[in-house]
Amino acid sequence: MEKLRLLLGDQLNSNHSWFHKTDNEVTYCLFEMRQETDYTKHHIQKVVGFFAAMRNFAKELKSNNHKVIYYQLNDKKNTQSLVVNLANIIDEYNIEKFEYLAPDEFRLDKQLTQFTTDLNIKFEQFSSEHFYTEKEELATFFKGKKQFLMENFYRNMRKKHQILMVDSQPEGGKWNYDASNRKKWKGDALIPPEISFDNDVSEIVSELKEANIETIGNINPKYFEYPISRNQSLEQLEYFCEHLLVHFGDYQDAMHTDKIYLFHSRISFAMNTKMLSPKEIINKVLETYREKTDEIDISQVEGFIRQILGWREYMRGMYWMLMPDYKKENFLENKNKLPNFFWTGNTKMNCLKNAINNSLDNGYAHHIQRLMVTGNFALLTQINPDEIDAWYLGIYVDAIEWVQLPNTRGMSQFADGGKIATKPYVSSGSYISKMSNYCDSCSYKKTKKFGDDACPFNTLYWNFLDEKQEKLSSNFRMKMMYSLLNKMSSEERTKIKEKANHIIENIDGY
Repeated sequence: MEKLRLLLGDQLNSNHSWFHKTDNEVTYCLFEMRQETDYTKHHIQKVVGFFAAMRNFAKELKSNNHKVIYYQLNDKKNTQSLVVNLANIIDEYNIEKFEYLAPDEFRLDKQLTQFTTDLNIKFEQFSSEHFYTEKEELATFFKGKKQFLMENFYRNMRKKHQILMVDSQPEGGKWNYDASNRKKWKGDALIPPEISFDNDVSEIVSELKEANIETIGNINPKYFEYPISRNQSLEQLEYFCEHLLVHFGDYQDAMHTDKIYLFHSRISFAMNTKMLSPKEIINKVLETYREKTDEIDISQVEGFIRQILGWREYMRGMYWMLMPDYKKENFLENKNKLPNFFWTGNTKMNCLKNAINNSLDNGYAHHIQRLMVTGNFALLTQINPDEIDAWYLGIYVDAIEWVQLPNTRGMSQFADGGKIATKPYVSSGSYISKMSNYCDSCSYKKTKKFGDDACPFNTLYWNFLDEKQEKLSSNFRMKMMYSLLNKMSSEERTKIKEKANHIIENIDGY
């Protein structure tokens, strides 16, 4: 029986059971398509990274004697539509059965469900064999619960998979070392030079130009730094464990003008394309920790594992539990437009300038830059969450909707009213100063609320609390801040509102 097996661009798992043996009756297909490049405006490094990784994966399959049909972007047979390409191949090769791995995006899952419903041949869906959890597992775990606390899920995952556990108790005596993961980097811990692969992707960049694909951001086509193969991904993981894990937890929330990556692993692209699995990453981290217990504290390791075993699996489960309505959530009724400087980096606010330019130059920002700089500012200026979603989905190399959407609309923008985050993640300039050196060389003064040189975050923060008081004052985690707000004189609150409104109305002048 002639079988056609589809592989999507984020399903590059060479350890999948599909590939354990060759079968002359099985043909694999992968497509570079405008359907995927054009549904939002992506960073050029994101498009290039996916295409380069897909091409390497196809070569690997062929070298292992698997039959492969691969359509590059400008291939004459490429209709730029997933379902039309599939239908044409099924017809041309007399395919008798179609098989595919479960997509992680709702959009693609819906498209393939409709496609298979209309098929007149056999079809079957298989697991991607990547995640710790099944798609519906989180919904089952939280069934009947009013709150969906990640910490409860994370502890259950630790117990279930016996990760950092001693019998039924957490190793080290604590479930969570988050309080130890908030140090400001002041140059006291040496950061080794980051690993770089310097991949030449000039051919793909030229093909994108030939096809007039609209992208954002910058690229050096001779020196593409992200891993684009299984071997490079393993090198990236090895480098992190050997050189960066020792201080990861300490400085995972830190930001600095001179250091883009600090002690972060930069393996999210490799993991989200499935070139690496979360299990092998966690196993490697634990193996390194066991070998170097005299050097590496448990707080470094737990902080990293929490992001993958806890947060990543939780986000995927929440996405599938809440979609498709989740994409329309706007609890705070925010309607403003995204500032132009989110696309250019041209702003006098040093924190935003650094975070946005890093994003444009590298397709990268770590979680605190995303949450407490760009996300914080967007929420304080009450930007429409649709615009924030589109920006985050497009600008980051690792952004796929299943992980981007709940992080952005839920954690960052509180548009879901608290399904994911227990409070809005907003702050004045003081938090940014606490975790970075951004304020040291900024045009604005972090301690000032008023005046031309006052930090915009300060009045925006209090104005946000004032504007959203009806929706947020009953939140138990906001009570202290509302107590402080309500003690302010009406004159000061009016002054704050006037200043904040001026910022919002003239946002691209800041």
